[in-house]
Amino acid sequence: MKKLFLLISAFGILSSCNSTKQVASSSSNATDSKSTYWQQHVDYKMDIDMDVNTYQYNGKQTLVYTNNSPDVLNRVYYHLYFNAFQPGSEMDVRSRTIEDPDRRVGDRISKLAPNEIGYIKVNSLKQDGKTLSHETVGTVLEVDLAKPIQPGESVTFTMDFDAQVPQQIRRSGRDNAEGVALSMTQWYPKLAEYDFEGWHADPYIGREFHGVWGDFEVNLTIDKNYVVGGTGYQQGEAEVKGNKKTLRFKAPRVHDFTWAADPDYIHDTMQVPNGPMLHFYYKNDLPAENLQFWKDLQPKTVQLMQYFSENVGQYPYDQYSVIQGGDGGMEYAMCTLITGKRSFGSLVGVTAHELAHTWFQFLLASNEAKHEWMDEGFTSYISDYAMDAINNTNLKNPAAGAYNGYYYLVKSGKEKPQSTHADRYETNMAYGITAYNKGSVFLSQLGYIIGEDNLKKTLKKYFDDFSFKHPRPLDIIRTAEKISGLELDWYLMDWTQTTNTIDYAITSLEENNSITTVNLERIGLMPMPLDLEVEYTDGTTEQYYIPLQMMRGEKPVATTTKIINDWAWAYPTYSFSISKPKSMIKSITIDPNQLMADIDKTNNTVKQ
Repeated sequence: MKKLFLLISAFGILSSCNSTKQVASSSSNATDSKSTYWQQHVDYKMDIDMDVNTYQYNGKQTLVYTNNSPDVLNRVYYHLYFNAFQPGSEMDVRSRTIEDPDRRVGDRISKLAPNEIGYIKVNSLKQDGKTLSHETVGTVLEVDLAKPIQPGESVTFTMDFDAQVPQQIRRSGRDNAEGVALSMTQWYPKLAEYDFEGWHADPYIGREFHGVWGDFEVNLTIDKNYVVGGTGYQQGEAEVKGNKKTLRFKAPRVHDFTWAADPDYIHDTMQVPNGPMLHFYYKNDLPAENLQFWKDLQPKTVQLMQYFSENVGQYPYDQYSVIQGGDGGMEYAMCTLITGKRSFGSLVGVTAHELAHTWFQFLLASNEAKHEWMDEGFTSYISDYAMDAINNTNLKNPAAGAYNGYYYLVKSGKEKPQSTHADRYETNMAYGITAYNKGSVFLSQLGYIIGEDNLKKTLKKYFDDFSFKHPRPLDIIRTAEKISGLELDWYLMDWTQTTNTIDYAITSLEENNSITTVNLERIGLMPMPLDLEVEYTDGTTEQYYIPLQMMRGEKPVATTTKIINDWAWAYPTYSFSISKPKSMIKSITIDPNQLMADIDKTNNTVKQ
């Protein structure tokens, strides 16, 4: 999402043909007797009539909600995201008071005229035919139920609503900077998620989303000259009546539904071998150079889709769309919206990042508001490696830029724990680096701790066990523990729940009877196992590994690596011996591959 590297440098779809193989869907995700996990389920049916001249639309929504929780529900909540685009909204005020506002928003919302704002107005809402009392509070609809929803029970909500598309402000809207008519993201009344923590009815202030898994049927009536792309499989041909047409879509097993539309879209397709059909929507009035970039992007996207499917898990849908729209880059169900006037490198890079989000947050649907680093960070990590692979750059550490961003954050003094809610950071900078960079380093450094092969196995098992669910931070670390056989709760706690830093030093070398003692110190509070490399004056090298005692084991290392005694965290110093005199040692280096995020590398090497 949202390309952090553009910030710091230091931030499909509706197919034109029917799908022959749709993802299997279940009306209920109730857990079996072997697990206590449960999640709610929704079935949406919506009829939408869009007026492309006024940017207003009306909708009828039927929603079947299945309560798979063990709890009795007395209320429900809906998100009304478009209400954020009104003067005086929380998004508006936060943007005007934060130290470093997003340049795409700034004070623009405060200046919107009534025909330019966004809104969703719920005109009527019923539960199983009974009219409900409800109140709109900013971007949240609070609903009192006519009858409590019992565990295991399904109820049907019917709603009539009117809405207006805001002028392009953030991700969603009309007539973006590149002239795309409609970028329709988070555009419908969306039922809030309820899980073991309760309701997640967060106001929309500008960050991320969390939704309920389910099935969607959307019938969209729009000007007949508009080309539409987005989530879901088109069912049959469009029905044309007068100046309008109706398109029918189905989207199984998703937690969102997005679409974009413009009369000047070019629509290309490219098949991924043994994979989905890719769709590309981009405006025909782009400069000639950019039009060629969009053509050249298509085989690169095939490679990216293959990389992610091979290294994380098989993409489960029949299509994916890359659509020009929005205000940067943002991922959605079976598609992404990205701006189109970019260099070719930027176009591929943004597509790589947004496509990777299909795995890290869409299929592995973590709560982005509470655990933003799990989607942004993991996406940044895997997309950096994908770009390295498809461009054959063979970087020593494709995630090196993420480490540099993290070091910058530490020095800034504005770091907060990664457990901070996405809306609660003092600055956009601190949020961005924490989510993208520090989140990426979490995975990269995990590979240092448990071994690269174990990290690869961890990602695949994480996908196998938690796709189409809502994984939490504990789930990724427990997966790594099961793969590696190591105890890793200390890593999850220190890295994500504190701002403790890593800083190890080589303090001195002492010689006695031609044996050299190497003295080390732990300066930072965060513990780590240590890789060390000793280079001798004859040009040979020797590798040492110091396990961290609380890991209760060691990562796999080469047979030539010397595993020495564990280092217990509470001991600030540690010493080990090399059976050679100091005169034969040219240098000793902690973490020669620089995969450990040590904040002061000046004390990591001793040279003689």
